[in-house]
Amino acid sequence: MIRAVFFDVGGTVLDETREFATWADWLGVPRHTFSAVFGAVIARGLDYQEVFRAFRPDFDLTAELARRVAAGDPESFGADDLYPDARACLAALREQGLRVGLAGNQPEHAEATLRALDLPVDVIGTSAAWGVAKPAPEFFARVVREGGGDASAILYVGDRPDNDAAPAIAAGMAACLIRRGPWGHILDLPGVADRCLFRIDSLDELPDLVARHNGAGG
Repeated sequence: MIRAVFFDVGGTVLDETREFATWADWLGVPRHTFSAVFGAVIARGLDYQEVFRAFRPDFDLTAELARRVAAGDPESFGADDLYPDARACLAALREQGLRVGLAGNQPEHAEATLRALDLPVDVIGTSAAWGVAKPAPEFFARVVREGGGDASAILYVGDRPDNDAAPAIAAGMAACLIRRGPWGHILDLPGVADRCLFRIDSLDELPDLVARHNGAGG
C-alpha cells in the first residue's frame, strides 16, 4: 500500500522554462543556444551547472545568485510556473487520505516561495533547508522520515532517473518517473525506468494509478 507520495520540485511540479530563460538572459546568451547546450550536458550525464560553465568557466552558482539579488533580478518562480496538472494531482492524492509532500533540490529562497503558493501538501522540504542534496542517501532517508518511517509505503515522483528514481528505489521506496522537462525527455536509463512502479506523461494520470494500486492491495 502507498501511504505517502513525495514529489521532486523542478521539472515535476514546477516548469523551469522561464527560470532557465532568465539565466540565459543574465549570462547574455541567446536562449536557443543556452537550451541546446543544456540538452548536450544532460545527454552526457554531467551536472547541470556545467551548462553555465560552458559560457562562463569560473561560474559559481551561490555567488551568482547573490549577484542577481543585488542587481534586482533574483532567481524566482511563482504560481504561473506550476505545471497545469500539479495542484489538482496533489489535491486528489490528499483526498485519498495520503500524506503528500514536496522534496527537491532547491536554493534557500525556494521553501518560502513554495509555502506561499498554498499547495495542498503536508510537507515541504528542500536541499537547502535539509542540508543535503539529491541523490545523496541521506536526502532520501529524510524523505522516509517525513513520509512516516516506512520506505515501502512511500512513492517518490520525479523527472530524473538518476537523481530521483534510482536513489528512491535504493532507499526502499517505490518510484514514478514522469516524462517531461529536459531530463525527462533526454536522459534515458532503461535499467532504472524498468524498476519504477509507474511511468507517466502527466500528473493527471497519477491519482487513479495510486488508487488502483492500493485497491488491488499494493
